[in-house]
Amino acid sequence: MPKILVVGDVIDDILVIPNGEIRLDTDTNSKIQQQPGGSAANFACWIASLGIETHFVGRVGKDDLERHSQILRNYKVIPHLQADSELQTGRIVVLVQGQQRSFLTDRGANKNLDLAAIPEELFGDALYISGYTVFDQSVETMQQLIKRAKAHGLVACDPGSAGYIADHSVHTFLAAIAGVDLLLPSLEEGRILSAESRPEIVAALLGEWFPQVALTLGEAGVQLQSQAGSEHIPAISAELVDATGAGDAFAASLISETLKGKNFSEAATSAVRFAAKAVTKLGGRP
Repeated sequence: MPKILVVGDVIDDILVIPNGEIRLDTDTNSKIQQQPGGSAANFACWIASLGIETHFVGRVGKDDLERHSQILRNYKVIPHLQADSELQTGRIVVLVQGQQRSFLTDRGANKNLDLAAIPEELFGDALYISGYTVFDQSVETMQQLIKRAKAHGLVACDPGSAGYIADHSVHTFLAAIAGVDLLLPSLEEGRILSAESRPEIVAALLGEWFPQVALTLGEAGVQLQSQAGSEHIPAISAELVDATGAGDAFAASLISETLKGKNFSEAATSAVRFAAKAVTKLGGRP
């Protein structure tokens, strides 16, 4: 069985769905629910569901260590969570207003993730890095992690947040993830990283930095760029229930199929089909 190490964020998502427009300075009846989240933790659950031995490293508040560890175990993920004695587990308030979602984020314990404490035996056939983690680390620390992982296998990164990239430095972000083999940006993230807008140009420019690029385009599919050239893979129509998990499901399937021996194009085609199934179900995890 292929083995992957996933490094990144653990979050408690607080989903808020107001019953109508929000009224300022008074009450608005709403549906509010809490669920486990975090891009990296969600990805880990997806790829574990595909039969990959999945080890996850993240950081939570000390009071939540066993709770989040057990949640990950329930998805067949092997947790290696660090307990933070000062900061609480990260939290995001997801405000849903029609088709729009706003994210109010407190990264909490994620900011103190200690990458140097990762044991060597956790590295395997691949390392997946959540871009959110990159913003919390120095360039030197990220480069040390990538160097350790490349001695074992594939290194993949999902940039994670166009807003955070814009708030920080594109140059610093790219320097921090230099050496990554597979980049998995959304179109918005790719546009910020490349300073271009057309998907094929965005992917081509990012391909000068990274050997493989899978630029996700939502309903327009995926734009691939690799040493074999460029390729567009159209999306598969599906009855949309919740698109929250689509990106993580796509990335999980792409890496899973790659580790099982498929070439980039074949793996991406399978991943598009898998992501189409993911949007027919509610929630960000399988």
